Amino acid sequence: MIATPDLYDERGEQLASLSTLQFLNLGGRAAFSGPVRTVRCFEDNALLKSILSTPGDGAVLVVDGGGSLAAALIGDIIGDLAVANGWAGVVVNGAVRDRVALAGLDLGVRALGTNPRRGSRTGEGEADVVVTIAGVDVRPGVMLWSDEDGILVERE
Repeated sequence: MIATPDLYDERGEQLASLSTLQFLNLGGRAAFSGPVRTVRCFEDNALLKSILSTPGDGAVLVVDGGGSLAAALIGDIIGDLAVANGWAGVVVNGAVRDRVALAGLDLGVRALGTNPRRGSRTGEGEADVVVTIAGVDVRPGVMLWSDEDGILVERE
């Protein structure tokens, strides 16, 4: 995979950087990329769990959790599902839990922080919609690249 600084130098303004938030690198894969799927949910992880239970084919799930750190949206069980189903990674605008277990998975995980409290499971939320994170519109189907330097997404 090409490093995000080199990719930005090559493609410039075709790419947007999620730079206003400093996502922690919490998964076993420091660098990952893939086409985007999206979920918007707030402190509720049922919808994203159902999506990560389906074949990912190397995709990256971008989760707009509203920036909440009050409840984790992904933990070791959901992380295991993502790996088993071939997802490249998840980017969570919110919290995760089971940090040590996630670090041992062959999965990219970027999140704002951690919290041992799990999210609710009502299934509220929306899938495959445009989400705005760090001032950047993230559309389903665009490419995302993540490494130790940051996260880039295609603008269109």
